[in-house]
Amino acid sequence: MNDMMIRRLPAKMLMMLATILLYIAVVSSITLGPMNIGFSDSIKALLPIEADLPAYATVIIQQVRLPRTLLAIAIGGILAMCGTVMQGLFRNPLADPGIIGVSAGASLGAAIAIVLFGGVIGHTAFLVLGTVPVFAFLGGALATYAIYYLGTSSNGTSVTIMLLAGVALGAIAGAGMGLLNYFADDQALRDLSLWTMGSLAGATWDAIILAYASLAILAFLYQRHAKHLNALLLGEAEARHLGINVQTLKRTLILLTAAGVGVTVALSGMIGFIGLVVPHIGRMLTGPDHRTLLPVSMLLGGLVLLVSDMIARTIVAPLEIPVGIITAAIGAPFFLGLLLKQRGRLA
Repeated sequence: MNDMMIRRLPAKMLMMLATILLYIAVVSSITLGPMNIGFSDSIKALLPIEADLPAYATVIIQQVRLPRTLLAIAIGGILAMCGTVMQGLFRNPLADPGIIGVSAGASLGAAIAIVLFGGVIGHTAFLVLGTVPVFAFLGGALATYAIYYLGTSSNGTSVTIMLLAGVALGAIAGAGMGLLNYFADDQALRDLSLWTMGSLAGATWDAIILAYASLAILAFLYQRHAKHLNALLLGEAEARHLGINVQTLKRTLILLTAAGVGVTVALSGMIGFIGLVVPHIGRMLTGPDHRTLLPVSMLLGGLVLLVSDMIARTIVAPLEIPVGIITAAIGAPFFLGLLLKQRGRLA
């Protein structure tokens, strides 16, 4: 009864509630941390007014906590939308960029760029905004097409083959990462370690600009294809009868997803399970219609990753746990529950 009541809530109300929760999380993220800065001082540090604040408080709020908070929202939103689209594209709730190997491919591409060009390109902004995202996109695109090719036949998409292909691609990417670790210098090795665990600690304003530009472009383009995704849920044959070029749609969405995952991997490393868990929460709240599911998932993705990041940097303060570990600890049991529910359908 309660689930039905939640599902029938208007989309605008759901988005308003998600926005309010996200706002509360933003304020909490800015005011919480290992360094004890009061709530009022944290807010004053954000305002363009002169306030009697310690210099360290202004630096921490404006250059550490605020950029990290903004980056978490954008990365979470991108991952959630990519997961939503992949689940709709494969017509299966187990599809996720991390589980089926797309993130592993993107991570390997980013790692290649770090090791090959990290010592050549001295300007950090150029490295972040140029080489690493391009290589991450190429790695993610190759992995996505490989999974799609292996898992799709004339009978449709096989989830079993798709998951096994993800395992194989993850192993290949792991072997490549191990080889790169062997040849990397100290600085590249440190960067690679952060990449594999996922971290928002290196948030910069250049990274934020790239993340929000990608978020806006993906949100716009995904929303344009929301009706097509709804039609694809009925089956490929039905979608073709409705006049949709299914192959073009698949290629477009695969490339967009690879680009989104590539950007997130380049900026924050491998952060798993956001694209798996959040779309399911969105469907419970708003139903399967992608016209409302995509924006709701975007807001919820930013909220979930931001809360996970707050846990990561406060649970063992002053030490910090990589946020990818927190999302894995939350998402892995959820994934196991999905497998138990789907085990009769995986044959």
